Amino acid sequence: MSEALSGGDLQRLRQLNVVAALRVLRAAAPLTVTELAKRTGLSRASTEDVVRDLLGRGWISEVEPTAGTVGRPARRYRFRADAGRLLGVDIGGHKVLAVVTDLEGDVLHQSRIPVAPDAGRRERLQAVDDCIAAVLAGADVAAGQIWATGVATTGLVDGTGKVMLSDSLPEWTGVDLTAHLRRIVPGPIRVENDCKLAALAENWRGVARYAKDVVFLLAGLRTGAGLIIDGKLHRGFANSAGEIGALPAVGWERAPEHLHAWLSPGEPVERVFLAARDGDRAALRAVRGYVRDIAIGTSALVLTLDPELVVIGGGFSRSADVLVEPLRRELDRWCLRTPEIRVSAFGDEGVALGAVRLAVEQVESTLYGDAPATAAVLMF
Repeated sequence: MSEALSGGDLQRLRQLNVVAALRVLRAAAPLTVTELAKRTGLSRASTEDVVRDLLGRGWISEVEPTAGTVGRPARRYRFRADAGRLLGVDIGGHKVLAVVTDLEGDVLHQSRIPVAPDAGRRERLQAVDDCIAAVLAGADVAAGQIWATGVATTGLVDGTGKVMLSDSLPEWTGVDLTAHLRRIVPGPIRVENDCKLAALAENWRGVARYAKDVVFLLAGLRTGAGLIIDGKLHRGFANSAGEIGALPAVGWERAPEHLHAWLSPGEPVERVFLAARDGDRAALRAVRGYVRDIAIGTSALVLTLDPELVVIGGGFSRSADVLVEPLRRELDRWCLRTPEIRVSAFGDEGVALGAVRLAVEQVESTLYGDAPATAAVLMF
């Protein structure tokens, strides 16, 4: 084989072997060299070489033997999720939420800073800076330890991390979030729409993690949607898939007006849901009006995609007990088949978790290079 392969070919084979071992170690309990060789299909000599390589890079570590083990136990190795840190940031209308996680996406610390809905660009970006500084300090992590950052924002986002259009945040259209955050964190930065990332979070660790086709409904003062098709986040040709609320006839923009009409000036929206839960007839009518409006766009997505699930997330998901049944009845009216409706368990933290998943994907592309998940393992 050495006569047939060039130096570049051998380097590629070594990369494929490293990728195969990393995939197995990330998905399994600590393994011995023998177990790792069996699961990857590598020879023992190749496996030992890969283990030495990964130990040298700091991506795996040896696990201490179990107490009370008789004789000399075989060495076992695990992926080091603590080898680096990830940052997820949710830039919303009323808050900025930042989380620091390990390389598997397990949250180590989070910080939240409220922001006025009418805050301008400079004030909101300052809140982003302050929130990131606070979460890094709280996690005792230096910016240089962040391997990748995922950012969620309202509006349409292009492939460079620039907001192409935002009609819900003042002065937000045109903000280059990647360029702004690069001053704070040096690693790769990926930016995506918040509804899409909330859908991604549900498909990763939420109520839709076993579903292949999902309509995610972000229900709050702003209504949006994210789509999972065949187990993958669907972005569309110009990254604007799911933006059905842009069509005025759908009624998503006016939907919250039903709730505000019941409230007195300055009252939080949660009041109308509490009153509806207690049987207040006017509050129940307000909730039904809200549901009727969001059901039109939701029905259009259901009829188009025929999803397995509709997932309700966002701030209003905490009041799902008064939303789900009215929504199901409306979908029954308009849809050929009403899918199962589930409620997110993440509340308003799902978007930040989706941003973390974006950072995890970036790390995976770094660890695995361009090696496909189903690549054949080659030995050298």
